[in-house]
Amino acid sequence: MSAEPAVGTAPSVLTLVRGRADRLRNLMRGLAAQSEPPGELVIAWMQAEPAPDLPDPGCPIRHVFVAGDPMPLAAARNRAAGAAGGGLLIFLDVDCIPSPTLVAGYRQAAAQARGLFLGEVLYLPPADPLDPASLDRLGRPHPARPEPPAAGLRPEPNPDQLWGLSFALAASDWRAVGGMDEAFAGYGGEETDLAARLAATGLPIFWVAGACAYHQHHPVHVPPLQHFAPILANAARFRARHGRWCMTYWLDQFREAGFIAWDEDASEIYTIRPPTDAEIAAALRPDALYS
Repeated sequence: MSAEPAVGTAPSVLTLVRGRADRLRNLMRGLAAQSEPPGELVIAWMQAEPAPDLPDPGCPIRHVFVAGDPMPLAAARNRAAGAAGGGLLIFLDVDCIPSPTLVAGYRQAAAQARGLFLGEVLYLPPADPLDPASLDRLGRPHPARPEPPAAGLRPEPNPDQLWGLSFALAASDWRAVGGMDEAFAGYGGEETDLAARLAATGLPIFWVAGACAYHQHHPVHVPPLQHFAPILANAARFRARHGRWCMTYWLDQFREAGFIAWDEDASEIYTIRPPTDAEIAAALRPDALYS
């Protein structure tokens, strides 16, 4: 397939921010070190004011503001994409530092094929300050993710492999499905729903060589009990639309902890009881790299 519409202009990098100003600054410094700079950085602020003292990312910056609680993740991505001018949209989580070839890797992928493109994310241990020269040595792959290809593209048959930390697609493909469904409120499900809807249009999915990002460490809840209610609601919304469950790993953990009655053949989730504040606090794991 020709992918020329996706690469007619320099790619736009899009990120969402609430707090985490230190993480955003590291992301921007990573953009400034790109072998091929993006055309712009679009920052969707889920807060009233931008952070101060932002470094030069080596490209123009576009700011949009999105209010709402819980965090309006789907709406913020939609606003960022709507403001972007690039033919290729690169979504990068604010916790991620792009490797020097991330933009070039995604751009080259879009020049080879039309698709939804996934880049490797390596997880960093706690470190302050971060030394850019040590990121490859310190970064650890997620055990549930496949290794990226050594070169070029590798097809991915499972749309559920899309996680929102780092991915790219043509702006025209984003618009064709209407972006993310803002009915997915709070945490969870909106990315898997997007991938399922894109796959239903026949858009192929690829892992991309050279588009690595490094996830800056932060404590995580194992399981993510602080998002218990929205995960249940968004999993149910996803099943109603697609006829299957998403976030099954977390639902399994909730079931094993005695919070829900559920299995993958169930038509709905029965809440036995929500987690207590003490249980949520006990699930926080400062040492864990991922949930």
